[in-house]
Amino acid sequence: MKPLFCAITVAFVALTGCDDSPQAAAPAAPPTPALSVTEWVLPTAAGAAQPDLVASSDGLLLSWIEPLESGHALQFARYRGGAWGAPRQIARGEDWFVNWADTPHLASTADGALWAHWLQKSAAATYAYDIALTRSEDGGASWSTPVLVNDDGTPTEHGFVSLWPMSDSSLGVAWLDGRETGSGGHGAHATSSGAMTLRAAGFDAALQRSGETRIDAMTCDCCQTDVALTARGPLLVYRDRTPAEIRDIAVSRLQGGRWSAGRSVHDDQWTMPACPVNGPAVAARGGEAVVAWYTAAGGTPALKLARSTDAGESFGAPVTFDRGEQVQGRVDVALDGQAAWVLWLREDAQGQSLQLARHAADLSRELQRVEVARLQGRGRGTGFPQLVLAGDTAHVVWTDVVDGRPRLRGAQISADNPAPRF
Repeated sequence: MKPLFCAITVAFVALTGCDDSPQAAAPAAPPTPALSVTEWVLPTAAGAAQPDLVASSDGLLLSWIEPLESGHALQFARYRGGAWGAPRQIARGEDWFVNWADTPHLASTADGALWAHWLQKSAAATYAYDIALTRSEDGGASWSTPVLVNDDGTPTEHGFVSLWPMSDSSLGVAWLDGRETGSGGHGAHATSSGAMTLRAAGFDAALQRSGETRIDAMTCDCCQTDVALTARGPLLVYRDRTPAEIRDIAVSRLQGGRWSAGRSVHDDQWTMPACPVNGPAVAARGGEAVVAWYTAAGGTPALKLARSTDAGESFGAPVTFDRGEQVQGRVDVALDGQAAWVLWLREDAQGQSLQLARHAADLSRELQRVEVARLQGRGRGTGFPQLVLAGDTAHVVWTDVVDGRPRLRGAQISADNPAPRF
């Protein structure tokens, strides 16, 4: 049958090619709208840094750290109805661990409670610090006495936290835990004995801990974790580590009260004998999930996206959406019904730039790309930009460094007519 089909096809093409009658033109694809970038003025003062931006049932929540004459303060503000509420203080302290990469986070639960964490020193060693967790039942006007997420009492590193609602009134917390690394944490051990671990636990409305689990016995020391809620429960992503110093991205899923063993999103086989301080990001919508990450496997920095249609049980082959020496990574990702949005940093001879792109939901093609902003700052001081979708608009917050001092900036991006960047 195959030769007959080919012959018929050829004949049809020949006949139509000789036809002098007018042919209907194929309908043109609708033009892809440009991404419009407008400044989003933030309610933060000069010196603010370490932002966290999350969506809640009552608007967007932005938190940040401000330096005080002595110590630091963790502040937050709510954005709803197109306007910012007045900033409020969550906590302040003189013994905090404040770092460009290991930053505080906010979360909300369906009972209306807000949750926040920060890091506080536990000993004189540089990387000896614990995770403090607090809860507010009145919209952030007052906050509970904090408790420690980790209760091991060792003077080691505990941080790189992810938060998610476990129920209407309880919170899940995942973190990197250095209790097995020895004094000071941040070990460079190459076996599971003495390595950084990944742990998780739940906290109820009274801040009582339950279900603490060691998910992975050997992970990268200082790469961010991230979590997204799928139709089948929380999906946690992190940078794994093997005794051979392969540091690829792994996922674990919480189902039936148990965390699955870590599984690679993709076998990049990146051999890296130190922490790149460049963790993955994840977003989910029902059974769909996307993970974005940085790798330098093969010696070339690259950013990749991979998609799952079964809530993170498996992932398709990744798409590389940027590569080259200019790629800094520090990626964030968001997902809606039409597209996957991804945000990242580049740095070239002219300085750093913040990039954003939209990809078809199945990652088959890139829809749009835009340079959100040029930064004055360079290097690590610009930290990790944040991306949240609200309706058909992407909200972005990042740290710049102007005249040697950090400053938070924001932008709103939508598919519209082009607008001047800033």
